[in-house]
Amino acid sequence: MNDIYDLIIIGGGPAGLAASIYSNRAGYDVLVIEKVGFGGQMVLTDLIDNYPGFPDGVNGFELQDKMVKQAEKFNMQSKFEAVKNIEKKENYFIVTTDNNSYKSLSVIIASGAKSRKLSIPGEGKFTSRGVSYCATCDGAFFKEKDIIVIGGGDTALTEAMYLSKFGKTVKIVHRRDRFRAVKSLVDQAEKNEKINFIFDSIPTEIKGDNFVKSIVLKNNKTGEQSEINVDGVFIFVGLNPNTDFVDKSILDESNYIITDICMATKIEGLFAAGDVRSQAFRQIVCAVANGAAASEYAGKYIDQIKGNEYI
Repeated sequence: MNDIYDLIIIGGGPAGLAASIYSNRAGYDVLVIEKVGFGGQMVLTDLIDNYPGFPDGVNGFELQDKMVKQAEKFNMQSKFEAVKNIEKKENYFIVTTDNNSYKSLSVIIASGAKSRKLSIPGEGKFTSRGVSYCATCDGAFFKEKDIIVIGGGDTALTEAMYLSKFGKTVKIVHRRDRFRAVKSLVDQAEKNEKINFIFDSIPTEIKGDNFVKSIVLKNNKTGEQSEINVDGVFIFVGLNPNTDFVDKSILDESNYIITDICMATKIEGLFAAGDVRSQAFRQIVCAVANGAAASEYAGKYIDQIKGNEYI
């Protein structure tokens, strides 16, 4: 192991992989630290139809595989460990994981985000027993079953359409009277004969025995509660950033990392990219662009530390 890397990238999603490609290609000594596996939220998506270069859409796992192969082409070094802390020491950083400590001149945090929970009774009890946050992971277990999808954004509608390949019925429950998703997705869902909508409603409890049997919904306008028999509950109500290991002084009120247009935090030499950034437009194409930009400005910082003239 090197005594000190030029750059450590935390996270192996699209932002981290893009940063790795650009930084390694520029000749920097880079280590990517990923907690679970490459791809991030991208690999949980069956069909991505808005990533440039794929007019017929692309499977999330396939896109991840292409990105990883490209990063490996430029000799990506990686470790599968969970980062616990980042500490700034004079002109270098110490990144501590559950197994090791690594030093680097600069750090890019691209740790992404995880699915937000509803925090209602029964959700935790029935997770993996009828409650899921990943349609591509668990959809096949619900063939000819009745499914509820909670959410009203792009992800909820995309995943509902994927689940309709398996389920007998798919009901989308949204707390407002209209979806936040783009019109093209709403149009597709409306044309799908298996999909129905329940507006102005929120889930208040998930019930069952060994597995999910029903869900209780409350109408936001009338206050009326109803219980619907269901086999599976898929929850897509947003994301929470993976920033447990990050200095609180650089986080906003929602625990996302605050950066400037150069992806730089107020800690010199520390950058962030992708879904983990505050006010980010959370799309794969934006995460990739963030990763490339973070790589560029981290490179300038590294060159200054090394005393090299940036050309």
